[in-house]
Amino acid sequence: MPELPEAETVRRGLETETVGRRISRVEVTGLRSVRRHPDPGEPDRRLRGQRVQAVGRVGKFLTLAAGPEVLVVHLGMSGQLLLSDGAGPRPPHSHVVVVFEDGSELRFVDPRTFGQVFLSAGPEPGRRGRPAELAHLGFDPLTDGLPAGRFAALLRSRRTMLKALLMDQRFVAGIGNIYSDEILFAARLRYDHPASALDEEQAKALYRHLLRILRASVRLGGSSLSDMQYRDVYGRPGRYQERHLVFAREGLACTGCGGPIRRQAWGGRSTFYCPGCQIPGPGPRRG
Repeated sequence: MPELPEAETVRRGLETETVGRRISRVEVTGLRSVRRHPDPGEPDRRLRGQRVQAVGRVGKFLTLAAGPEVLVVHLGMSGQLLLSDGAGPRPPHSHVVVVFEDGSELRFVDPRTFGQVFLSAGPEPGRRGRPAELAHLGFDPLTDGLPAGRFAALLRSRRTMLKALLMDQRFVAGIGNIYSDEILFAARLRYDHPASALDEEQAKALYRHLLRILRASVRLGGSSLSDMQYRDVYGRPGRYQERHLVFAREGLACTGCGGPIRRQAWGGRSTFYCPGCQIPGPGPRRG
């Protein structure tokens, strides 16, 4: 599933290519993709004739401001937003297509249909203009500028295991399975280490690694896994997967200690870590 770096890469491409363009129409052929709208014709009626003014992001969600409307996109597990000059056939599973006045298109392609496209009901008061539907999300690491000390205090107030907390979208928006594993390895902390057991120095170091890894991934266009499902708006895969140190590297040698990377089932997902380098928390070890 695309996470914050992938969404930010797409956002930057959209900002470059769509701001200032006027929307001619919106074509919906996949009803599940616009499932928040009982009438699938609503996006076309509300966006037709509007000009894209800004492209934003909150965690994994993308926002396109067009006149008084805000279009929200979540890529889900397999979604792509692809730009086209409008020539040639559309890819299979192009469930929502925004057609611009100049004939170019923004195509929402989603084979597994877990993603979604919807128009926001409006901003949430007191949340810096976030769409109301995204008001429940926690802070965004790349845009909200949370001080390290504040992050440390929030972390130490939670009894949740670290990986579960990093992936809790109500705590921090945008981190999923890939980057939680990479961040925890960089911080030398295990997935099942209780957040409340960290001292001030550990918590601040974790935050530094979190910011460093997310920013590095954005610079390399995000991570495309073996299925190459994730692509940027130009159809290009990311390159940060070449720098993964633990994720999907079961059995390979750890770059730190040389021991094998281990995969552990955790919370219904595969978690990758190094048992030699990453510190377990207090209490019994889980794997």
